[in-house]
Amino acid sequence: MKYFNVYSRSDVMAYTKMRRFVTRVGECVHVAEDKNNIAQSIENSTSPYVLFGIPEDIGIRANMGLGGADTAWEPFLSAFLNIQSNDFFSGDEVLMLGHFDFKEMKMLIEQNAADVEEKSDAYRHAVVTIDDAVEQLARIITNAGKIPIAIGGGHNNAYPLIKGTSKGLHKLGRIPLAQINCINLDAHTDFRPVEGRHSGNGFRYAEEDGYLLKYFVLGLHENHTPQNVYLDIMNNPFIDFISYEDIFIREKRNFAQALAHAVDFVSDNYTGIELDLDCVENVLSSAITPSGISVLHARQYLSYTSDKCKVAYLHICEGASQLEDGRRSETTGKLIGYFVTDFIKGA
Repeated sequence: MKYFNVYSRSDVMAYTKMRRFVTRVGECVHVAEDKNNIAQSIENSTSPYVLFGIPEDIGIRANMGLGGADTAWEPFLSAFLNIQSNDFFSGDEVLMLGHFDFKEMKMLIEQNAADVEEKSDAYRHAVVTIDDAVEQLARIITNAGKIPIAIGGGHNNAYPLIKGTSKGLHKLGRIPLAQINCINLDAHTDFRPVEGRHSGNGFRYAEEDGYLLKYFVLGLHENHTPQNVYLDIMNNPFIDFISYEDIFIREKRNFAQALAHAVDFVSDNYTGIELDLDCVENVLSSAITPSGISVLHARQYLSYTSDKCKVAYLHICEGASQLEDGRRSETTGKLIGYFVTDFIKGA
């Protein structure tokens, strides 16, 4: 598959720190048995979850955002593969498939685009190429009866995940139409108008192209919701939200009640589980927030949705270990590791 690096056992073990009397998750995760036949390797695997990385910030740059979402994947790998393998989480549940590599595409844009506007247009064209690659992999994984777990990159990748997963589940015979629901813990709707692909309109494209049926945004920040997007949502019976302010400022309902309401809205169909790290307070991202969801609530969200939803996929995005402006965090990768294990344990 173009742009995708499939991991071998030695690739995984290069991140795994061996220690006497200790078993790490990296020693227990599965890898593709045939790097030249991804589909068959996924089909043959006994692991219900297929984990892969999308370390790119092209979609964020196309949305005029701050780059850096391509830096979270390797720190996540280092943290995740060195978790203790035990009765709580062994690692055997996961096929560690590999990661996409779009570095050359980004480099060509940086070297050849003359100005900001030309760069933006080039990035938006590049996102379409990313869409095609991610959609193909999501479709292959889902069609094999497995659950994709996608880590890293911008929220632009929600669109190909929705599209590919919908097609895979439909071909598998689990849904009558190629449509799924989505629940998104996020400060933003990412439902901006169709104006060229970027990280701010993945759900709009999925809805307009007929792959997204119902969509719920949990923890939406009122200060960052454009009026035109708000009106579009209010006029669409298949989209709903509960704002951060209604939960934590006005206290119309607590987080558990809001989460239960959100899950009830999407529970009639297979559902993509989305977590945008820019909604988690002080987590490094392109739109880092000083006022947001706590890590505890984000972990509860993943555990609860994994248990209560008919899960189509998990997507954790927008986090960074280093931003384009130089800001760094040494904990982003470890935090994503907690989120992934919470999700799998919750099932």
